[in-house]
Amino acid sequence: MNKITGHYSQSYDSELNEAVDRLLTMGALVEQQLRDAIKAFIKGDRELAQQVIQTDRKVNTYEISIEEHCLEIIARRQPAARDLRLIMGVLKSINDVERVGDQAEHIAKQLLEEDCQRPTDAQLEDIEMMGDKVLHMLQQSLKAFKEMDAALALAVLKQDKLVDNDYGRILRHNLTYMLEDTRQITRGLHLIWVARALERIGDHAQNICEFSIFIAKGKNVSHLTEEEVEAVVDKGKK
Repeated sequence: MNKITGHYSQSYDSELNEAVDRLLTMGALVEQQLRDAIKAFIKGDRELAQQVIQTDRKVNTYEISIEEHCLEIIARRQPAARDLRLIMGVLKSINDVERVGDQAEHIAKQLLEEDCQRPTDAQLEDIEMMGDKVLHMLQQSLKAFKEMDAALALAVLKQDKLVDNDYGRILRHNLTYMLEDTRQITRGLHLIWVARALERIGDHAQNICEFSIFIAKGKNVSHLTEEEVEAVVDKGKK
């Protein structure tokens, strides 16, 4: 990360840097939680699934700590312009990171359900491929925030279509299986719920990217079309 400098007080610089550093540490924890959740579901590792669930409390503790730190900065420093955007971006991003942790926990819990039937190899391959895309989105969204890289954030935003396509395909396939054979209903529902959790994680990574662009460019892009976001990101380039 390019360290924040140049304020009237070095301690103010440190406080802003600490806010971002804590977010990135929380993000790394949740990234590992998601990786473990996907691995547990694919491998049928119930012990690892339990570890994923237990990690959630640590994630929640991070969220509270970062929120308190940011609110203290607002109260003491009264940040303006880019500094205020940074603090608001951190506050909003920790909410999305925490929700990624919730979805990882949800994936792990699917494996621990008593009626959870082992999916076929082909079904697990679909989940693994979708999970790899979502993990990459999360990693890159946190990198974009770390570097305040609007161009990288935009590139990640464009990847969400691939995740949505995976979700749609998994949904259609499993609904077809369930209609053809009622014995597939329980298995199909668990797979759909896991795919839905992954799709939502992609949405949260997308939100983090939008906050990165907001901080870097000073423009809220959450309700803009892809072309309009591109125009915002390209503005000011030589």
